[in-house]
Amino acid sequence: MTTTFDRELVRGSADLFKEKRQEFSALGIPPGRGWDPLRDRMGECLADHPQGIAGVIKKLVITQEIFDELPPSPTANRVSAFNSLYLTITRRVDLALTTNANEPAFLELLDIEFAKRYFAALDLWNCDDEATPDVWEVLFKRSHDVRMSRLAAAMLGVNAHINHDLALALIGTWNEVGAPVDDVIHPDYLLVNEIFYEEIPPLRRGFSTRWQNELDVLVGPLDDWSQRILVRATRAHAWDQGRHLWELRNEPDDFEQARRTMDRAASLVAEWAIAGDRLLSGVGAGLAGAWDLISKPFDRGEKPISA
Repeated sequence: MTTTFDRELVRGSADLFKEKRQEFSALGIPPGRGWDPLRDRMGECLADHPQGIAGVIKKLVITQEIFDELPPSPTANRVSAFNSLYLTITRRVDLALTTNANEPAFLELLDIEFAKRYFAALDLWNCDDEATPDVWEVLFKRSHDVRMSRLAAAMLGVNAHINHDLALALIGTWNEVGAPVDDVIHPDYLLVNEIFYEEIPPLRRGFSTRWQNELDVLVGPLDDWSQRILVRATRAHAWDQGRHLWELRNEPDDFEQARRTMDRAASLVAEWAIAGDRLLSGVGAGLAGAWDLISKPFDRGEKPISA
């Protein structure tokens, strides 16, 4: 596969994505990035790379403990929602290594490379480093924002991890094992889709507010079906992105420009998601309150007030 790289087009796209993102939100960086007041503890956790998928799980357990202690209150930090989801999925991948994988060495290496991107983003933010990817910044700077639902926060993390980190993780994996020339490893890549299909619905409902769960019941299996489509499409896109980036691996400037454009496109998607969450949360809270007001007399066996 040969990639034709138009530097000016890619640079222009990156600038446009940044401009559009700023139109959605002018929210600045909080004074001093970092996971205060547990910055040192986070730094110790992220000081080295995980060894094997067991090492990934160990770090995710520690970061979960940290996020659950961070402001604004126990378990309310919004990054904790994604970290919890990621820990659950990674444990399922670990199980798949011994039960379903065709090439477990590939799948484990991909999992490690994948996790390294997330841990690197956490560490960059902790070190107050402007190199923190934009798409992770969107979530990290809202870690105290309880107006944003935990469901939306978890999905922001999924967006960053799949639409930015996954293609880079594939590059890191292929650097070790060589680019795929057949379909031996691709089925293992698709195996993770099946894990998402099984785990995301209960996780989604666990992160949802009462009205979100009521809406989930109302639409029946539609949410689960649409989420399957989204997982399949985004992970397929990440694979394609990885193949295109692979062609640029020996051109550092072009590779970084392509990565930056990918990052900014994903960050714009994140801002759209936040705007949608704000709208739906406001409407949902209003509808839930109105329903409570209407149904309360009936719940107590009273007659509604008549005119």
